[in-house]
Amino acid sequence: MSQYILRRENEPANFKIDYKKELNPEQLEVVLNGDGPCLVLAGAGSGKTRTIVYRVAYLLEKGVRPEEILLVTFTNKAAREMLDRITQVFGVYPKGVWGGTFHHIAHILLRKYARAIGYEPNFTILDQEDALSLLKIVLKDLYQNPPKGRFPSASVLHSIISLSRNTRMPVNNLLEMYYPNFLPIQGDITRIAAAFAQKKKQSNLVDFDDLLELLRLLLDSKPEVRESLSRMFKYILVDEYQDTNRLQADIVTRLSGHHGNILVVGDDAQSIYSFRGAEIQNILQFPKFFPKTKTFKIETNYRSSPEILGLANKIISNNSRQYPKNLKSVKKSQDLPWVAALSSSDEEAEFIVQRILELRAEGMPFSEMAVLFRASHHSQVLEFELTRREIAYEYRGGVRFFERAHIKDVLAHLKVIENAKDEISWNRILLHQDGIGEAGAKKIVMEILKYTSLPEITSAQIMGDKKSGRAFDGWQKLRQTLLKLIAKEHNPRELIEAVITGDYREYLENEFPNAAERLADLETLAEFAGRYEKLQPFLAEITLQESFSVDRGDEENDDDKLILSTIHQAKGLEWEVVFIINMAADAFPYPRAVKEGEIEEERRLFYVAATRAKSKLYLTYSISGGSAMAGFANLRSPSQFLLEIPKDFYESIDVVAENHFDAF
Repeated sequence: MSQYILRRENEPANFKIDYKKELNPEQLEVVLNGDGPCLVLAGAGSGKTRTIVYRVAYLLEKGVRPEEILLVTFTNKAAREMLDRITQVFGVYPKGVWGGTFHHIAHILLRKYARAIGYEPNFTILDQEDALSLLKIVLKDLYQNPPKGRFPSASVLHSIISLSRNTRMPVNNLLEMYYPNFLPIQGDITRIAAAFAQKKKQSNLVDFDDLLELLRLLLDSKPEVRESLSRMFKYILVDEYQDTNRLQADIVTRLSGHHGNILVVGDDAQSIYSFRGAEIQNILQFPKFFPKTKTFKIETNYRSSPEILGLANKIISNNSRQYPKNLKSVKKSQDLPWVAALSSSDEEAEFIVQRILELRAEGMPFSEMAVLFRASHHSQVLEFELTRREIAYEYRGGVRFFERAHIKDVLAHLKVIENAKDEISWNRILLHQDGIGEAGAKKIVMEILKYTSLPEITSAQIMGDKKSGRAFDGWQKLRQTLLKLIAKEHNPRELIEAVITGDYREYLENEFPNAAERLADLETLAEFAGRYEKLQPFLAEITLQESFSVDRGDEENDDDKLILSTIHQAKGLEWEVVFIINMAADAFPYPRAVKEGEIEEERRLFYVAATRAKSKLYLTYSISGGSAMAGFANLRSPSQFLLEIPKDFYESIDVVAENHFDAF
C-alpha cells in the first residue's frame, strides 16, 4: 500500500503515486489506459477492487473533479470500502465522488427530478416489509371475497412481479419458466401488478424496483435530463458487471452517452445470479453495445495455489459462452485437490468431519475451513454429524437445517401422532390451514384435547355443527392428511412423505417464492428419516439435536467456527481449506437447472466454489443416496463436472468406494 499523507479536502496532492510499484502490469494497463468504453475481465482473486481504487485515484490525480466520477457497486458497504481505500491511496477523502449501489444513485437523482416523471420529491421508499403490506391492501381491495381455495401469498406475488420487472420478461413467460402452477391465474397476477403500481403512484410511494424503473423512465422520456447527467458524469466505473440486470445495464449505457468513458469490471465466469434477474449477456455482449471497447484481462491470482487454479481453469474451459481466461497463481506449489467417493451420505459426513479435526489438530483454525454445497438441503447429514461431534459451526446465508420453519411444520405433524395432547404442535399445524386463524385454531385445539388418540380425533365432530365455510374446508383437508398418517404405522419416512404429498405442499407453493427449495429440504428430511424404523427414537434424536445446537456455548472460541455455506453465499469470500460436498450427478449440477438449459451457470457455480480455496480443496460425494443404517439405495454416479477434470489434476482418495470414480 502506498505511503500517504492526509490532506485537507481539495488541497492539491503533494506527492505522486508510484503506480508501477503498487500494481502488476495487468492492473497498471487498466489504470493508465481506461478511457473510452472498457471491459475489464478480472478473474477470481486477481485484485479487481485494487484496480478500481487506483483507477479512481489516478483520475483524481489527473485533475478530474470528484463529482464527475460515478462509481457503482452492488452494496453500499462495498462503495464505502472503496472510497476508504481511495482515501488511503490518494491521501484525502474523495468528497463529491458519486459512489453507491444502483438503487442509491437512482434515489439521489430521483429526489431532484421526481416531478419530471409525475412524482413529488418527498416520495417515500418502501422497504420489503412495507411493500408486502401495501400489496396485501391491494389484494383486499381487489378481492372483497377471497378466491376459493389457496391463492398465492403477497410474498409470492411480489416475487413474481419483481422478477418480471428486473428481467423485462412478461408475466406469462415468467410463469411458464418459474411458476407453471400459477399459469391458470396469470390474468389475476397481471391485474394485481397493475393495481399495485397504481396504488404506489397515487400514494407517492416507490419500492426498490421502482427506483431503477423510474430512473430509466426519466432518462428515456426527458432527453434534456439525460444529456445533462451524461455530461456531468465524465467517468463511470461499474463493479461486478456480470451481476447487472437489463435495467441496470440500460441505465449506465444512457448515463455514459456523452463522454463514453464507461469502465465495467467483472468476470463472466462468476455470473451465478440469473435467478435474481442478472443477465450474463450484459458482459458478454458489452463490445457489441460499445463497438470501440478496449478489453483488458487481469489473470494473476493472489489467492489460490497453482494446483487449485489448474483445476478451476479446466472446469470453466468447458463453457462455450465465455471470455477465455487462464488464471495464473503467484503462490508456491501445494497439494493437488482431492476427490473422494464415499459409500453413503453418512460416511461422506464422517469423512469430512474427521479430515476437519485432523486439520484442526495440525493448527488450522476452524474459521479458515469452509464446507460449500449447491443447495441448502445438502448440508443436513453433515450438520447432524457436526453436532454429534460437538463441533461449532456457523451457517451462512440461512437457518440451520432443523431450525427451518418448514422442517418444524412437518415434524409437528409427526409429533401429534406420537402425542395427541401436544397443544403446541396442533396449533402450529392448524395455523397453516386455509381459513383457520389464531382464534379458530384455539377453539379447534380445545376440542381436540378432549380426545386421547389421533383415530379418535379424526372420527370426532371437531368442528361441531359446522358443515361449510373456509375453516371447515381447512379442517377437512387436514383431516385427510391425518388419516393418511394413521395408515403409515409410525414409519418416519413414510409419514413425512405423506405430509409433503398432501395439502402442505400446496401451502408451501402458495406461500413462499422458494417453495421448491423448501420441498427439497423436506425430501432430504424424509431420506434421513429412513434410518429409523420407529417414530419415537426419530423424534427424540431430532429434538435433542435441536436443543444441543441452540444451547451449546463455546465462549472461549466463539469466533473459531467452521463455516457452512451455499455456494451462492460464498461468492467473494475465501478460506484456506474448502470442501465441496455432494458432487454427485443428481445433486450438482442441480437437476432443475439442467432441465432449464442452465448447465453453463451450474459450471460457473462449481468454478466459483473451487476458487474460494487458498491451499486445500476437497471434492466429495456418496455413491448411495441412502444412509448406511437405512440400507444403500439409488446408486449415484459422480457429477459430470468431476468427469470433465483430467485425472492428473487431482488425487483420488479411496475410502470405502474403491475405484468407483475411476469406473466412470
